[in-house]
Amino acid sequence: MKGLEVATTKPGRRRWRAVLLTTLSLLLAAALALGGFLAYNWYYLQPEPVPAGTPAQPAAASVDPRIRPVVPTAPAPTPEGVAAALRSGLRDPALGKLTGMVTDPLTGATLWTRNPDEPRTPASNAKILTAAAVLEQLDHSARLHTEVVAGRDGQVILVGGGDPTLTVQPEGADTLYTDAPRITELAAQLERTGTTITSVAVAPSSFTGPAMERTWDVDDIAGGDIAPITSLMVDGARTDPLDEFSPRSEESAMDAGRALAQALGLHGKVVEATPARSAKVLATVQSAPLSTRVGDMMRRSDNVLAETLAIELSIATGGPATIAGGAAAVLKVLRDKGFDTTGTVLRDASGLSTADRVPARLLDQLVSAAAGDRHPALRPMLDTFPVAAGTGTLADRFPTGNPGAGWVRAKTGTLTGVSSLTGIVQTVDGRVLTFALMSGGTSPADARPALDDLAGALRECGCRG
Repeated sequence: MKGLEVATTKPGRRRWRAVLLTTLSLLLAAALALGGFLAYNWYYLQPEPVPAGTPAQPAAASVDPRIRPVVPTAPAPTPEGVAAALRSGLRDPALGKLTGMVTDPLTGATLWTRNPDEPRTPASNAKILTAAAVLEQLDHSARLHTEVVAGRDGQVILVGGGDPTLTVQPEGADTLYTDAPRITELAAQLERTGTTITSVAVAPSSFTGPAMERTWDVDDIAGGDIAPITSLMVDGARTDPLDEFSPRSEESAMDAGRALAQALGLHGKVVEATPARSAKVLATVQSAPLSTRVGDMMRRSDNVLAETLAIELSIATGGPATIAGGAAAVLKVLRDKGFDTTGTVLRDASGLSTADRVPARLLDQLVSAAAGDRHPALRPMLDTFPVAAGTGTLADRFPTGNPGAGWVRAKTGTLTGVSSLTGIVQTVDGRVLTFALMSGGTSPADARPALDDLAGALRECGCRG
């Protein structure tokens, strides 16, 4: 299996992680309200004291949220200081063939590089490009709509609008995606119309082209990493709507139709039907805002959501509703916004393709732009990065003793033989650094801790030479 993004939760961490999650967006909003060039929330994770004689338990932590505005008077880092901080960690053979870049976003100064222009397989770090393009180009409050329209002889037709967060979960039940629209709400609206409904059909996908990029591994469908991409899906095509790593369905549109029929108390076969152009809309639900969906995509490293967001971008910019069109739209928008995409090749928007190529310089430049004031539309991207030892795909990384825990926010990327980590860290001197680190040729199980050590070294870095 190629797709390897994992975010599990150990029992000893559950007590504090839920608290951490609830504070993330509130604290970032408060920090940004302070104004100035940079202002962030950082989460210092302090191990909880254990009374003498208590049996050893999995390490837990308390959450001490702190707002750390970054001011120009903080000591300026130097290339010599960063090189010294990284020197020991760079000797780790687990890093394999490493490329990377570290930048001071306050000044734009490049502080450290290693072959930053060499295009490398980014894995899920490609989602940084997707998030950046979508946030730069589209309205952050934009929503997608799923409709039910009238067919013939009492049939109703479910029409997807490109939103894979539609859920089969009933009203009041938990959902994997944030503020997911519900099929049961569509059923409730239909019942309120008083229409006599005899059967349910689903409309053909409005997406065109192949539903799977040809470089993807079909085994990753059962492995829970991807599904055929269509305009009508439920729960990201998961067969278990609450299991992030659930196997995916190959007929999620039909799954949606069957869920609607069940909610309406119908037991006949669900078929595909093309609605008339003038078909009456009987019910509609809408997705969460674009910014929320980008956040879900980044924190969960959700491949299906990445592909549908890119197709949404392609449609909005006049391109085709295809996987290839989405990838092309991402690169076009980034170029149009002034980013250098030289050497970059995207076969998809999720990074699942082993044919994707992205240089570390572009990844670092996008994060630095988000940290600065020249691309304000990108700033929300920083809040989508998982917190080291705290959330998302970094929940179980940066173990006790790594100084980056709680202070690093970064997007992970993992495929067989490929590990990437791109993000932002506040140093002990109060300066923000951005970084992109791309490892290849070694086992991700070995490379990821080595990358975490490098990011942690940047946290401890006084970096003044």
